[in-house]
This record gives sequence, C-alpha cells and structure tokens, in this order.
Amino acid sequence: MHWIDWVIIAVPMVVILFIAFYSKKYVKSVVDYLVAGRVAGRYVLTVGDLTAGLGLITLVATVEANYQTGFAVAFWQALTIPVMMIIGLTGWCIYRFRETKALSNGQFLEMRYSRNFRIIASFLRIFAEVITNAIGPAIAANFFIYFFGLPHNIVLFGVAIPTFSLVVGVVLILALCLILPGGRVTLLVTDSIQGLICYPFFLILTVFLLVKFNWTEEISPVLCDRVPGESFMNPFDIEKLKDFNLFSVIVVLIGNFINRAAYAGNDTSSSGKTPHEQKMASVLGNWRSGFAFLFMTVVAMVLLTVMTHKNFADIGHSIRQEVTLRVANQIATPEMYKNIGEKVAAIPEQRHEIGVDEPLSQAHNLDTVYMETVHNEMGKDGEGNVLFQEFRSLYNQMMIPVSMRQILPVGLLGLFCLVALMLMVTTDDSRIFNASAAIMQDLVLPFRKDPLSPETHLKIVKWLTVLVAVIFFFGSLFMSQLDYINMFITILVSIWMGASGPIMVFGLYSRFGNTVGAYCALIFGSGISVAGVIAQQTWAAHIYPWLDSNGWVEGLNDFLLTVTSPFAPYIQWSMDPVKFPINSYEIYFIAMVMGILAYVIGSLVTYSKPYNLDRLLHRGIYDIDKDKIEEEPLTWKNWLPRLVGISPEYTLGDKIIAWSVVIYSMVYSVIILFVVMIIWNCISPISMQGWSDWRYVTTFIIGGGVGVITTVWFCWGGIRDTIHLFKDLSQRKADALDNGQVSGEVSLADKNKFHEE
Repeated sequence: MHWIDWVIIAVPMVVILFIAFYSKKYVKSVVDYLVAGRVAGRYVLTVGDLTAGLGLITLVATVEANYQTGFAVAFWQALTIPVMMIIGLTGWCIYRFRETKALSNGQFLEMRYSRNFRIIASFLRIFAEVITNAIGPAIAANFFIYFFGLPHNIVLFGVAIPTFSLVVGVVLILALCLILPGGRVTLLVTDSIQGLICYPFFLILTVFLLVKFNWTEEISPVLCDRVPGESFMNPFDIEKLKDFNLFSVIVVLIGNFINRAAYAGNDTSSSGKTPHEQKMASVLGNWRSGFAFLFMTVVAMVLLTVMTHKNFADIGHSIRQEVTLRVANQIATPEMYKNIGEKVAAIPEQRHEIGVDEPLSQAHNLDTVYMETVHNEMGKDGEGNVLFQEFRSLYNQMMIPVSMRQILPVGLLGLFCLVALMLMVTTDDSRIFNASAAIMQDLVLPFRKDPLSPETHLKIVKWLTVLVAVIFFFGSLFMSQLDYINMFITILVSIWMGASGPIMVFGLYSRFGNTVGAYCALIFGSGISVAGVIAQQTWAAHIYPWLDSNGWVEGLNDFLLTVTSPFAPYIQWSMDPVKFPINSYEIYFIAMVMGILAYVIGSLVTYSKPYNLDRLLHRGIYDIDKDKIEEEPLTWKNWLPRLVGISPEYTLGDKIIAWSVVIYSMVYSVIILFVVMIIWNCISPISMQGWSDWRYVTTFIIGGGVGVITTVWFCWGGIRDTIHLFKDLSQRKADALDNGQVSGEVSLADKNKFHEE
C-alpha cells in the first residue's frame, strides 16, 4: 500500500468519526437514540439503508455466489421485480408498522399478541440475529488480513497472538465509536455520509475494471465457456446448477414478500417522519442501488476472468497458490500444512484454452485440483470433511481481496479498501445496535412495571451495545462457517423468519390472527429451521459417519432421490459425506410453508372475537395525531393510481417517483428485458453471442447510465435530508412515556393520549 492509499482511507474515516461524536448533541430522549426521533426524511433513510444493508459481507457473498454459478440465473431474478415494486409502492407491512408507532418489533408483538409471546419470540429473533451477524466481523477481519497480506500471528512481548482476534477487536471498537455517541441518529447520519462517499467510488472502480478487462475478448468468452446445463450466460441452460439456481430465486422472492416486516422496528422502519415518508423511502429503495450492485457484478466477472482466462494464467496461478497456502496455514495442523504446501507447490500453472479444452463445470474447473489436493491431505473421514468444508468456504471468499490487491493500481487500491472499510463499518455498527436495542426493548423492558428514566434507559442500552459487541467478538472466534455465506445466513435467519412471516403479516392485516396461531408458527416454522441448522452443522462429523457405519447410506440415497424426482433437476437430494442433502434455501422454504399453515390453523381453531386493528394502527377514533388523510372512493378514474399505491398523501414529486418506478420496473425490466426475451427465445433460440451482447448493453450501458443518474439524485437528496434531520431533532419535543413499554395492549404514551382524548 502506497502512502496515497493510506491518505485516501484515513481522511474520510476521520470525518465520519467526527460527525458521529458531533451528532450526540441532538440526542435528548429514548426515541431520539433508538429511532432518530421519528423525524428522518426519505433520502437519509434510503441512502443510509443502502450502506447498512449492503455491507462488506454482501460484497463477498455476492461475488462468491456468482463465481460458482455465473450470471445466467440473474435473468430469472426479474421475477422478483413486480413483487418488490408492489412492496415498495404499497408500503407493504412497513407503512402499517410505522402506523403502530412501535419502537421495536417486540413492542408490536406485545400489543398484537401478549407480553409472554413478546418475550419468547423476541428471544428467538435476537438469538437468530446475533448468531447470524456474528460472522460479519469474522469475514471482514479475514478480508483485511488477506488484503493487506498480514501474518496469521503477531508476536507481542514474546507471545504469539492471532492476528484474526486483533483485527476483529479493531473492527468492533470502530463500530462502537460510531454507535455509542448518538445511537440511531449517529448511524443514520454516518451511514448516509458513507453512502454518499461510496456512490462516486463505485462508479470510478467500475469504469476502471471494465476498461482494464476487455468484455469481447476476455470476460464474455470466460462466461460462455461452461458445460451444457451449467451456463453462466444463457438463462435457458442452467438446469444442472446447484445451490444458487432457479429454485433459490423463487424462495428469495417468497421470503422477501412474506418476511418484509420480520425485523421491522429493529432497524430504520420506525424512524420516518410519517408513515408516508417511511413508505416513500421504501419506494425509493427501487432506485437506490445505483452503482452498488453493478460494482459487485463487475468484481465477480473480473475475478472469474482473472482466475480462468489464459491471458491471466500467471496471476490466477499466483492467487490460487497464495490463497490455498494461507487458508491451510490458518486452519490446518502444522504437519498437515507442510504436506499441503509440498503438494500445492507442485501444481503447475494452468492455461485453459477456451474453445480447445473441455468447457469448465462446477465439478471440474481450474480450482478442482487444489480442492482435491487439500481434501486428500485433510482426510475424508468425519473430522477431515469438516475441516475441508471450512477450507473451501475461506478459499472461495478470500480470492476476492487477494485478487484485488494484485489488480488495482495505487490510488484505486486505496479507494477499494476505503469502500470495503465503510461497507464493513456500516453493516457491523447497524447490526450491533439493532441487537442491543432489541434486547433492551424486548427482553428487559417487558419485565419493568414502572418506566425507567430516559438517562437510565439509555445507559442500559449503551452497556448492552458493548455486551453485544463482546458476543460478536467471541462468536467470530469460535463459530465455524461451513457453507457459502448466503447459504449460511439463510439457514440461520430462518430460525426466526421461518415463523415471522405469518406472525407479522397476519398481525398487521388480519383481525382473526391470535396468540395461539403465533405460537404454532414458532413451534413448526422455527422448529424446522432449528432442526435444519443442527443437521447441517453435525452432518459431516457425526450424522453421515453414523449412517455409513450402519449401512443406511445407499438406502437413504435412493429414498431421497425418489422423493425429489418430481422436482429434479432443480431440487435433487442425494447423500454426500461433506454436505447435508437439503440445502439452506430448501429448509427455509419448508419452514415458511409450515409456519403459515400452523398460524392459520391455530388461529382459526381458537378464534373467539375480532382483534381491534384500528386501535393498533391509530385509525378512526384512535388517530391521536389527526394526520390521516381520507382515501378517495375507488372509481374508474383512480383505480390505476390506487393500484400502484398512490394515495392523497402523494405530492406531484411523489407521483413522479412512483410512476418512474412502475415504468422502469414493469415496462422496462419485466416486459422488455424479461417477457420479450422469453418469447423471442421460444420463437428463435438466442445464441450465446446474443446473450453476451444483451448482458453488455443492459448491465453496463443502460444500467451504468441509470447508475449515474441515481448517484447524482441520491447524493443531493441525502445531503438535504441530513441537514433537515439535525434541524428537526433540535426542535423536537420529547415524551418521557414514549419508551416502548406497553400497558393493556397499547403503549404507555398512547394510553395517556387516549385518555386525554
């Protein structure tokens, strides 16, 4: 790293830390600290959520998945566009949740169901959230260790200390510096500032990589060089792809819709000035990604090209050698590492000739010889298979920092590192704060009969924040990730999200749903996910060896193949000594289905009377703020605006934004890029070159143009709303009773106001 790179990294981070401590002066109450006083504007919410939701872990996970399955599957993600558009335009779940004025997810659960359910469900949700997010600092620490080429151990005063633990500690301390001064106010402002900084940097890095690597001669040929059924380019030739396939797209679509409000109240979903402003932030979410995901797509394409194309055979060989040896040194015994080193050093440079050599596949590619060499040395018994799973996960993830270090020049290397650092910080600080606030609001506060003073309340939240950071630290040290990041996260979050869909959706939209139904959803939905986690984590070391020793493997394999034969090849369960036959997306889907069925059946069987939904949503006689605008009667003139979520609250600018989302999402992305291409391909199958040209134009030319527009748009809006946020916080009047406590199914603050009415 050159000194120019260090300056590029240091200056913005100093500014961000200054803003974090400056924002402390605007925090005067519990509501300010937890939900930014409920005065945040749409752009600060949208830009802040981009970086908080994007994260370094998202970058690594996205590149890791695309390296394994390419970009053909992404074509079918257009199926999710209408659903996400409807979610955004209608304010699905989020608008109603903001109407409840709940400070946390658990407060809503108590108001809708019961206090005991709030405690039990919140414990499960927080547990799933904490163990899932604990891998974030671990992935970030490994990323920077490999990026900077740091040794795995540092000797201090004659004692060897793992570099990993030191870097994880630094990562978490940096996150605490951003959280503790002002809570949600600090996070919203600093995340927004970091988002504004990242936007132009995404653009610069994307342009450089596309100029350095030629699409026609290098990137496209690599993407086209795959065996039939595993295409990285043609979306109609992907039936043999495993894990990240068409079924996973469908599961994500269903999960995004059903679990829209799974963590509502424990993020920024309660921070908007009004329910309408919260809804508009969701609408703008359809535009906000800008260059972010284009940048990640380009990084994945470049990595595939560098590791596969003959023009970069020497660099690819160097990266594979370095990553293999460093990962083996990190997890293997000294003797095992020595043997691996000798075998790996003997592997020659591979020069794959596209069009001459056999096309590559998931089973046989340029990484295969390294994987087989390491697996043979680690052993293929239970212990060796577990160790190999850990090696494979780290190998796939750490190619990214090592390759970027070798590709990027001075200056851009610093930009990339700064982007990675900001993505890491915004993710870790948000998730630590969300967990600590949830513990306070949903596991501590329900046991209090009398309100805490605001000072005591905030002091406990801050101590819990430190506690969660400590849990993240030890979770990073001791929790092993044995699968792809997206798979690992999916199965862990499904511990809550396998049940949360019906609990939140029916809680916000139905009058028949009740506490019994909610408990049934937890038992069956979350129960299946917990069983899946246990099976995946113990499969290689215990379950498979036990089945093998009893001679049951072959019989179970035949049974699983028979059960899944109607869904083959997209769902195909078979016995494998390394990996559990049912993947995380499949377990998540089963859990969601069982959770919905259990909730509906449990609620209907025990139904007694309709729930007072108007009181929960502050509608009708319960509209204490008198800010609801009456809906116009549905007529033939207004049915289309109503269909896309336009209400009397919409200004002319809001309507323009809403219709722009409809036109871009439905007309361009769905009809032109999806439906027309399907029809065209059915009439006259599109060639590989045709798909290559299509992706280049739609992804880089049109997508890049849209990215430039949204970059300017959101930079302006983010700066404007950040200034307004500070102004509104300084003028806001605090209510000491507005702290998240509930009495008689209503919040203390509302109960007091209802009596005044």
